[in-house]
Amino acid sequence: MTALKDRLPTTLTTARLTLVEPIMAHAPDIAKLANNERVHRVMSRLPFPYTEDDARFFIEEVVPSPEEKCFAIKAGEKLIGIIGLRMEAEALPELGYWLGEPFWGQGFATEAGEAMVAAARAGGAQGLRSRALLVNTKSRKVLEKLGFREIGEGTDEKGTLEGQRVMFMRLEFEKR
Repeated sequence: MTALKDRLPTTLTTARLTLVEPIMAHAPDIAKLANNERVHRVMSRLPFPYTEDDARFFIEEVVPSPEEKCFAIKAGEKLIGIIGLRMEAEALPELGYWLGEPFWGQGFATEAGEAMVAAARAGGAQGLRSRALLVNTKSRKVLEKLGFREIGEGTDEKGTLEGQRVMFMRLEFEKR
């Protein structure tokens, strides 16, 4: 059986967005958007400051890894963020995303999330998991709009948010 990553499309399209695999040409835009303390404060895997070297590492090492399926979120020709799934053995894939601050509050996270959820379901995932800082109510609302339900609070165990309180969330797909 092929891995979920291999069953997901290479491009996803919504009414306003195109989700494509991040490439080296995206590195300057990724670095510019991710090098923002307000973005960094709510992300468990983004260093700060975030440089073009960090973006190149993401594109060269993280994107092709078997555990990750990453998409650059584009509105027209403008890169506005990143969304993806992290696959770990014996766990549901974990949905993660971030948008550059100029693109917050416009429904882009929900729209990109809907595309990812649909692709994961079509690819055979049984469900998804995610997490957000307890104080990040906007991200938790996005996840709720996508159908995730809160399953409990805990402490982030690794990454830049280690030790901070998070809400764990889960989305179960109905059996077909």
